[in-house]
Amino acid sequence: MEERKIKVKVNGKECELSVRPNELLLNVLRNKLGLCGTKYGCGTGDCGACTVLVNNEPRLSCLTLAVTVDGAEITTIEGLATDGKLHPIQEAFVKNGAIQCGFCIPGIIIMAKALLDENPNPTDEDIKKALKGHLCRCTGYINIIKAIKAAALEISKA
Repeated sequence: MEERKIKVKVNGKECELSVRPNELLLNVLRNKLGLCGTKYGCGTGDCGACTVLVNNEPRLSCLTLAVTVDGAEITTIEGLATDGKLHPIQEAFVKNGAIQCGFCIPGIIIMAKALLDENPNPTDEDIKKALKGHLCRCTGYINIIKAIKAAALEISKA
């Protein structure tokens, strides 16, 4: 299968990549760019573990063909920290015990970033709606909701 060249900005860094027409964004991020924070969960778009931001919109990278993001800006969990300092959302997840096994957390944090960018003061219901489609078997979501609310408060202070 003939490869195509795409140009993307991933976590602020310009990249030119050769991808097959059927290659998934998830596999490009993990296998070609070494960004393994984005997880492969179900492969059917049902768990949310592979969520990344494409032009600041949450996208399931396990369902996104890499050729469709040519020219886009992509943010993965690795792109949230700045100069070795965790993003306030990441910090809130740590402080509020919202991380257990950690498998689903990168996708949930990315979704939380998209939510807080759009709605800086979400209600519990807003958070639950945003998290629909993100499966977590460890935390029960209570601490995840607390962490997102704490992050919202922290970001509003900045």
